[in-house]
Amino acid sequence: MDVNEKLNIPELLKDLENYRPRRKGWTWRKPLPRDTQIGPFKYKQVSESLKNYVPLPAAKYFGNIDPQPDCIITTEIASGRFEDDIRRMRMAAWHGADHIMVIRTAGQSHYDGLIEGSPEGIGGVPITRKQLRASRKALDIIEDEVGRPINFHSYVSGVAGPDIAVLFAEEGVNGAHQDPQYNVLYRNVNMVRSFVDAAEAKKLMASVNMLQIDGAHNANATAREAWKVMPELLVQHGINCAFSLKAGMKKEYISLSTVPPTATPAPEIYLDLPYAVALRELFQGFKMRAQMNSKYMEADPREATVNHTMNLLISRLTSVDIQSTITPDEGRNIPWHYNNIAATNTAKQMLIGLDGIMDLVELKKEGPLREKVRELKERAILFLEEIIAVGGYFKAVEAGFFVDSAQYPARNYDGIVRHIDGGVAKDSVLLRDKDYMAPVCEHYGNNNLPASINKACDLIDGCTLCHPEKIIYIDELDEEDNAAKRLEAMAEHREKGLLRPEVEWYADGVISMQLFYPTSARVAEYAALALAEKMGIEEAEVINRLPMHPAEGTFLELKGKVNIDIDPAALDIPEEVPLLSEEEIRADIKAKPMAIVAATVGEDEHSVGMREIIDIKHGGIEGYGITCHYLGTSVSIEKVVDAAIETAADAILISTIITHADIHRINMRKLHELCKEKGIRDKVILVAGGTQVTNDIAVEEGMDAGFGRGTHGHAVASFLVEKRRSLK
Repeated sequence: MDVNEKLNIPELLKDLENYRPRRKGWTWRKPLPRDTQIGPFKYKQVSESLKNYVPLPAAKYFGNIDPQPDCIITTEIASGRFEDDIRRMRMAAWHGADHIMVIRTAGQSHYDGLIEGSPEGIGGVPITRKQLRASRKALDIIEDEVGRPINFHSYVSGVAGPDIAVLFAEEGVNGAHQDPQYNVLYRNVNMVRSFVDAAEAKKLMASVNMLQIDGAHNANATAREAWKVMPELLVQHGINCAFSLKAGMKKEYISLSTVPPTATPAPEIYLDLPYAVALRELFQGFKMRAQMNSKYMEADPREATVNHTMNLLISRLTSVDIQSTITPDEGRNIPWHYNNIAATNTAKQMLIGLDGIMDLVELKKEGPLREKVRELKERAILFLEEIIAVGGYFKAVEAGFFVDSAQYPARNYDGIVRHIDGGVAKDSVLLRDKDYMAPVCEHYGNNNLPASINKACDLIDGCTLCHPEKIIYIDELDEEDNAAKRLEAMAEHREKGLLRPEVEWYADGVISMQLFYPTSARVAEYAALALAEKMGIEEAEVINRLPMHPAEGTFLELKGKVNIDIDPAALDIPEEVPLLSEEEIRADIKAKPMAIVAATVGEDEHSVGMREIIDIKHGGIEGYGITCHYLGTSVSIEKVVDAAIETAADAILISTIITHADIHRINMRKLHELCKEKGIRDKVILVAGGTQVTNDIAVEEGMDAGFGRGTHGHAVASFLVEKRRSLK
């Protein structure tokens, strides 16, 4: 599709009953050789570049390159409406995400079967066949647009785990979380049922090379003092890895979800790096999925982003196959569109910034790092030995071994306790009859198939894994709360092309504001809410407050809703003038040198704006080879013109303040008229600038151009070169 065209969501939802995934299984990035040249630099740890992309802001200084790290980058999406998530997926892919992880609605792991057309979730997306097909269909388009495969991911957990695994295998889901210990410890699913279900689910996932990510990291998200459960984390990873291999999964499709257990102000690297090293040494050959720890996220996105970068440093100092991201506002809200992108960009920026770091530094072979690594391994092995001594995993869970807040072998006896005869779906596992037979493919365990049958599903003329046309597609069951109704409600708004701010859902009207009040946090909060009411902002809520000082001031972030639509057709948008490239400007100046005279005129003492346009330090026009004669501030128009004549300047640049007495207009008009009087008006380019100067005002008063707030040297240099060409 055209990159300037929006995804047509209603069109995507059509004919889903006939959609089939064009590929199955997990896809890794294609690494490029060491010292691959991208733009002006050589890189050590990069993969194939994207066909279409949005680079990091600083890329404009390096030819707008967008080198891609060697590891997969995840974005986690959870708006509750898949028809809006699809647009977010496209944005994320353009910024480098190729693992789209859709977080299920909070209660879905408690369902005992598949759901079809269920109501929207809070804090997640209802995972239905329709949601999967629509998302995967959209990702087909997005893959073609960015030029690389994108992995789609969700969760195989809860008592419906095997059913969901079948659904995922049928619908081309590429990766999934699957860990029976997660069900036992955090969802209170009966432990026998959880492991029986996991064997079936893992077998199905293995059949299509679906990547599995485990859930061991939930222990350090749950424990009161997460840095003390590191030995247990190693044991949990080990149990799930061994069980997955037994269920038929290949090692290269088993990934450990590794999360650093601490965050600053803890001595983060000193505590977390040994754990990361121990994990990678114990589990060589398995994949590492690194994710920041959401346990410590509060309302301040800056703090979350800094902790994210600390975690990324550990990824580069060790190894990472998948770099997951958590949006920097997850500690206060359901992640918003642009915060998904912010997290993706943070990962890309840090990983590329640390490219080749291990060529420059190395982890010490002796000292505290190695001592701590060995200690963690020893504690983990002792933990595992005690599990065996008490009679196995189930007995250990019953004894409260897991998520105990003390560092093993110490115990606080506050671990999670589950019982083999308790929990959700207890007594639901039965022994198979000796002649048990299931006429479906990828079934786990004994299956007494007739000797003449090579493929189990031949007995029923094919199962849905082999013959997808047998899948029964259900569109929606809820007549009121469904994607079609939501799209219908805003259809006219879409057709008219109206614009309303949004952060999560189409035209949700949500905005956020940053405020500072010179008062205490509590007073500032209620002052912000009062301000929002006066501004007509509805459903106002302070989502972040950071005291700068108990008495002197508080920084706040406020969100709310506005029901204001803007019609783009009614906007008076000046035509955008394309700028010459920096290289073309420099080449032109080099071939034909240019000199200018500049000053702040009248009785104006402001100098910052003009200096930023001129000075090479600020990216000013000096950097393009233009000779600048700066006369200073409060300079008369006569002096400026005389200086231009004396230096044979090609252009005069003036900065002028706007006043109620129209001094800015008077100064510009006087400059134009004096240049005519002196006989140089057709030989010199006149440019005026100021915080509120516009091009229209400047041209009205005889200038060749006017530049206002936010102007950079590049724009002025481009204009000067093009205008000089036109004077020939």
